[in-house]
Amino acid sequence: MSEPEIDVLVFDVLGTLVDEPAGMRAGVRRLDPSLDDPGVERLVSLWQEHVDREQRRILGGVRPHVPSDALDLEAARIVADAAGVDGPAAVGALALSGRTPPPWPDTVAGLARLAERFPLIGLSNASRTALLGLNAHAGLRWHQALSAEDARTYKPDPAVYQLAVTVSGRPPERLLMVAAHAWDLRAAQSLGLRTAYVARPVGDPPASSDRFDLYADDLADLAGQLGDAQTFT
Repeated sequence: MSEPEIDVLVFDVLGTLVDEPAGMRAGVRRLDPSLDDPGVERLVSLWQEHVDREQRRILGGVRPHVPSDALDLEAARIVADAAGVDGPAAVGALALSGRTPPPWPDTVAGLARLAERFPLIGLSNASRTALLGLNAHAGLRWHQALSAEDARTYKPDPAVYQLAVTVSGRPPERLLMVAAHAWDLRAAQSLGLRTAYVARPVGDPPASSDRFDLYADDLADLAGQLGDAQTFT
């Protein structure tokens, strides 16, 4: 029996389409230009660890939901304190730097190519406000951009992926979730979505036990596989 055709592509954003740590690094360097590279990386790690930890606490019901803006502001305070920098203006500017990561070199052209054949949905843990700024800065092309804020939770909660299923009006197996994070794809897979892993330097590589539908080096490779192989028909 053949697999169902794919009708809609659903993309993770942070890490998959934009280099999220690069945006953080730029913000940290503006905060304290005297920092060397190891110092910058240490502060970026502090930021990422805080956001990851607090998202897990929200997912576990330990903390009420707050949007990603609030978590970034908390992280910025921690980073600024560690750097010995004071003042709400500096903290606020640092928090906003997470909204301006650069796209990967293949992202803009790859999305444009894929958009000629498929409706594209962005599905991000970034808040609605952050996602708007991020999409505009990186020049991302969407037919619809959805934030986990709409489900008042974070990926990998199934409710976030359900947003894309509901908006598309299609059954889950006709949606292809594209991400550089294996944990993201596993969660989408558990809801019935098809999955495509795209390799990125900052992603979460698949484990040997993972069985995703497609594996691509970049978006050009993904577009070629979807267009040439017709894997899903």
